[in-house]
Amino acid sequence: MNRSYVFLANGFEEIEALTVVDVMRRAGLEVQTVSINKDNNVIGAHGVTVVADTNIYAANFEDAEWLIAPGGMPGSQNLHECKKLNDILSAHFKKDGKIAAICAAPALVLSPLGILDGKEATCYPGMENHFRKEVIQKVAHVVKDGNVITANGPATATMFALTIVADTLGKTIAQEIGSGMLCYCQPVNIYL
Repeated sequence: MNRSYVFLANGFEEIEALTVVDVMRRAGLEVQTVSINKDNNVIGAHGVTVVADTNIYAANFEDAEWLIAPGGMPGSQNLHECKKLNDILSAHFKKDGKIAAICAAPALVLSPLGILDGKEATCYPGMENHFRKEVIQKVAHVVKDGNVITANGPATATMFALTIVADTLGKTIAQEIGSGMLCYCQPVNIYL
C-alpha cells in the first residue's frame, strides 16, 4: 500500500479529518496529515490546533494511495483556493487515483475541478448548489462511485473512514476495525 494524505487548511472540521486518520491507522494504513500552510500548524474550525505531519510544499504525492479532503468552513473554501492542492488533486484524478472528500469539500473542492462530473456524490446539506450540473447528487451518508468516495458531514466521519478502509483492504477488515470501535453501522454493506 502507498501512503495516503489528508489535507488540512485553517478552518478544517476536526472530527472529519482526525477520525479518518485514526481509523486508517487502526487498519494499518500509512496516512499523513498535510498542512496547506507554509508551516505545519493548522487551526481547526473549533479552535483545535493540529501540527500536521508535513506540508504541501514538502511532500511528494506522485505515488499516493488516497488524497482526502475533510470539510469544515472556512477550511473547505481554503482548500479550494489552494492552487497547488488543485493541481495535485487534478493530476491524481487523471491517473485514476483514489480521492475522498466529506462535508463541504465534495462541493467546494472536488466539483469545481470536474472530479465529480458524471459521478454520484453527496455533500453537507445546503452545499449542493455548489455542485456542477454534471454531478449526480445523492442524499446519502456516504457514496462511493468508482475511485471517489464522498460523505455528508461530521456524524458520518467514521462510516466515511471505514469505507476508505474497505475499498483499500476489503470489507472484512473494515468490519473488524468498526467492531473494535463499537461502531456497528447498518447496513454493513455501506462500506462497499
